[in-house]
Amino acid sequence: MMIPNVLSIAGSDPSGGAGIQADLKAISANGAFAMAAITALTAQNTQGVQGIHLVPPAFVQAQIEAIFEDIRVDAVKIGMIATAEIAETVALCLQGCDAPIVLDPVMIAKGGAPLLQPDAVAVVRDRLLPLATLVTPNLPEAAHLLGTQTATTRAKMEAQGRALVERGCHAVLMKGGHLTEGASPDCLVTQDDLRWFESKRTDTRNTHGTGCTVSAALAAQLAAGRDISTAVAAAKAYIAQAIAHADALTVGSGHGPTHHFAATCAPIQDISS
Repeated sequence: MMIPNVLSIAGSDPSGGAGIQADLKAISANGAFAMAAITALTAQNTQGVQGIHLVPPAFVQAQIEAIFEDIRVDAVKIGMIATAEIAETVALCLQGCDAPIVLDPVMIAKGGAPLLQPDAVAVVRDRLLPLATLVTPNLPEAAHLLGTQTATTRAKMEAQGRALVERGCHAVLMKGGHLTEGASPDCLVTQDDLRWFESKRTDTRNTHGTGCTVSAALAAQLAAGRDISTAVAAAKAYIAQAIAHADALTVGSGHGPTHHFAATCAPIQDISS
C-alpha cells in the first residue's frame, strides 16, 4: 500500500512540542511520510516564546517549490505563517494545488506570545482560507478571523463555523477546547452539513502544541484518502490519546507537550549485554 506524503508549512519549535517538530511526529504517527517547509525559527520552551526569526519569503517559496518539483504531495498542512508577506507567498505557491490543504490559523502561542502579525490576519482570511479543504481554528482564532467576540456556546460555535465556510473554504473544524464545559467538543461545519465530535477532557497542563498536532494528523488522514468526517474522527481520537498520556513525559516545567507516539511507544530495551 502506498504511503502518502504530507508537507507541513509552519514554524519551528526547538522544544519539540509544537510547530514543525510536532507536525512531523503527528504525521508519522498517523501513517504518512512527513516533509517540512519552515516559515520561522523560534526560541521557545515549555514556558513560552523568547524570540522569533523569520525566514525570508523568497526562501519559503524555494522550499515549497523544491518539494513540489520532485515529490508527490498528497496533502498540505499550513501552520505558523507569521507575516502578510509569507502568507502571500504560501498562497501563490499553493495556487492550483489539487491535494487537500489543512489550514491551522496559528495566531497566539500557548504562553500568550503573538505568532501572527496583525496585518497578516486579513491575508490569511482572504488568500489562504479559500484554498483550504479544512480550517481548524480554536475559538479565539475563529473570532479573530471574523472580527467578532469569542464564541462561548455551542450555538455561537456553529454560527461562526458557518460564517467561515461562507468565506470560501470547504469545511471548518471549530475546536471547542476553550469552552468551560466538562467535555471537549469540536464542531465540523461543511457547506451542507454540521456534525459534533465529543471527547472527554483530560486534566493536564501538558497541552503544548495540541492545535499543531491535530491539524497535522488531519492532513495525514486526508492524504490517505479518508473523507473529512472520518479524518476528523480519527484525528480527534489520536489527539485525545496523546493528551491522555502526556503526563508520562517529563519535558520542561511549563506547558509540556502531548505524547505523539503514545499508541506505539515502548521502553527501549537494554541490549548492551
